[in-house]
Amino acid sequence: MKVEQLYTGCLAEAAYYIESDGEVAIIDPLREVEPYIQKAEENGAKIKYVLETHFHADFVSGHIDLAKKTGASIVYGPTAQPGFEAHVATDGEILQLGRVKIKVLHTPGHTMESSTFLLVNEEGEEVAIFTGDTLFIGDVGRPDLAVKTDLTREDLAGYLFDSLRNKIMTLPDEVIVYPGHGAGSACGKNMSKETTDTLGNQKEFNYALRADMSKEEFIGEVTKGLVQPPQYFPKNAVMNKQGYESIDEVLQRGVIGLELKEFEDVVARDKALILDTRPKEDFVKGFIPGSLWVGIDDNFAPWVGALIKDLNQPIVFLSLPGREEEVVTRLSRVGYDHALGFLDGGIASWIGGGKEVATVQEIGPHDFTNIYDTEVLDVLDVRKESEFESQHIKGAKNFPLDFIYDNLDQLDKDGEYYVHCQGGYRSVIATSILLAAGFKEVINIQGGFNEIKKSCIKVTAYHAPETML
Repeated sequence: MKVEQLYTGCLAEAAYYIESDGEVAIIDPLREVEPYIQKAEENGAKIKYVLETHFHADFVSGHIDLAKKTGASIVYGPTAQPGFEAHVATDGEILQLGRVKIKVLHTPGHTMESSTFLLVNEEGEEVAIFTGDTLFIGDVGRPDLAVKTDLTREDLAGYLFDSLRNKIMTLPDEVIVYPGHGAGSACGKNMSKETTDTLGNQKEFNYALRADMSKEEFIGEVTKGLVQPPQYFPKNAVMNKQGYESIDEVLQRGVIGLELKEFEDVVARDKALILDTRPKEDFVKGFIPGSLWVGIDDNFAPWVGALIKDLNQPIVFLSLPGREEEVVTRLSRVGYDHALGFLDGGIASWIGGGKEVATVQEIGPHDFTNIYDTEVLDVLDVRKESEFESQHIKGAKNFPLDFIYDNLDQLDKDGEYYVHCQGGYRSVIATSILLAAGFKEVINIQGGFNEIKKSCIKVTAYHAPETML
């Protein structure tokens, strides 16, 4: 028996590869499925099952393409109603995989179809659970992400309490917990950076698994600190439930080099958004006016999903040479399937064509501190509210990047704004948005709050955040 966690850091998402006696089950695969197929082929094995713990909201799963390419059966837990051929298992149903068994445990709460897959080894021992978004390390799944339900988040939290107590906490302490996400995912409030643990440890250290916790206390704690989920979450859940276009077609359409005139024609004809994915150091030195910057080398896909409201938005992009397919792939992971090509030659082609180039004004953290001590400045802290409340520059305004488009009318386009985040990534995204919206005087503070607070600037007292949302 072989169990492998396939972790994708930018999404904080874990897929799983389970193999026994030449048969494979893949749990919660990413959109691009060739790595799973290749892994099975290299091991001389065949993919038998694609197991989906629930209809995911934070990414588009590769279940449909993987099943079509391998002949595997897609399996959901009870109550799931997928819009494509799949096996909807009963609670307690046993799936045979080589010489091991996988037992389906219906664990509603995060969503009503949410299920946990219990792995039973050749000796009949319960050895691992694949919990999806039901149980994380240090946390549990949010009960407010279910799509099209009459149930309140408190109702779902009540279901989650029962699922944990009756289906999971009754298992042996030695059972290994393999969750669907780790720290950084918006599917939970405050999960650990660790991505596996024993159930016994979780019973001891996970606040939601306290033995003396009443259902009312659980509901109160699990729902406390929840904020509005990213806008793309319900849209991705619908795609996962109803189906989607093959990743092969998405890549074929998106990984196309466009000459300068072709690039401009696509922008004009299709009203395509220009997405700049280059390193921020390159972007700030020169970019196409009106473009949105989201750097590929960080939490690219989640920020694209949070900020581009229409999944069908045509997109053209700039990237470092050789990373074009990566950009299209990572866009598709969160449902943006309408990339229409990239500018061949990048920003050099744009400049070579005599086109206008914009730049970002920047200031170092110490120079900013010196100015802030002597002048009244408008400072926009684009971190999340939880980060801002934990500690911030005295006098700064919290202007979370997550909701920036909803709040632009609060600002004066003729004003001067200094923008920062925690480390410098989100502030450049925010700056690109403000400049594209017509703000003239926007200055990015390099290094973000991490560097600013090292100076003598006045900051509020530190309070540990209750949530990472």
